[in-house]
Amino acid sequence: MTEFLTIDGGTLAYELSGTTGPLLVLVHGMGDSRQAYRFLTPTLVEAGYRVAELDLRGHGESSVGWTGHSRTDIAGDLISLVKHLGGPAVLVGHSISGGAATIAAAKAPELVTALVELAPFTRKQAISLGDLRKASNRRGLRHLVAMTLLGSTSQWVKYLDVAYPGTKPADYTERIEQITTMLAEPGRMKALQAMGKTTPVDAGEQLSNVRCPVLVIQGSADCDWADPRAEGEAIVADLPTGLGRLEMIEGAGHYPHVQYPAQVAAAILTFLAAVNA
Repeated sequence: MTEFLTIDGGTLAYELSGTTGPLLVLVHGMGDSRQAYRFLTPTLVEAGYRVAELDLRGHGESSVGWTGHSRTDIAGDLISLVKHLGGPAVLVGHSISGGAATIAAAKAPELVTALVELAPFTRKQAISLGDLRKASNRRGLRHLVAMTLLGSTSQWVKYLDVAYPGTKPADYTERIEQITTMLAEPGRMKALQAMGKTTPVDAGEQLSNVRCPVLVIQGSADCDWADPRAEGEAIVADLPTGLGRLEMIEGAGHYPHVQYPAQVAAAILTFLAAVNA
């Protein structure tokens, strides 16, 4: 059942599963909705967690027309939701929301007990024209840039095709139809474009201020980096010593939690068991 939280600037939609246990807040990446966690949430609930799945501003059932779409803006939404649900919470953020979760943890350490960053855009990225030309190097960038500049749903779908290398989820075709339908709604593509134009600089600046344990999960075949492992290791290195650890999911692309939900769930639960201990 969808629930709503109205804050300054708009209304956030979320869904709460599980009635007891520690709170996990799951936040998807841009151009998606809380359905991105359809395979992961049941396992986390079964393990004894209360799970809130949030629709990003401008996405899913959350309202459109927000004045900002940066990671800092999204971090404010996360802090508001955790407060509303009676926190503290573990934040699980994918892609742009990995960076947002970093900022939220740094700014409100009393509300965040741990972070899980899935294929996160948390550090400033260097992109060259050569990167856009090479099919074997960061090969999703061309479609991502085209979508951002042109507001093209077809370019976003092409990006997703590359972002899910190898075997697609069984419901992939249905999910793409849901996403394209969402992006056709007034204001949704503008929100996606706005997020595509932001940079992770604000998140990178907060990595050294994080005070809770952090798990970074990267897919070995993620099209958004020339070397996904190196990107994950760099995030861990920018955190205070001893707080971060990296888990690689072999064969996964930019959506490891959708392609390999059992492996991602196992990594998260093992991490949280250690945090709780």
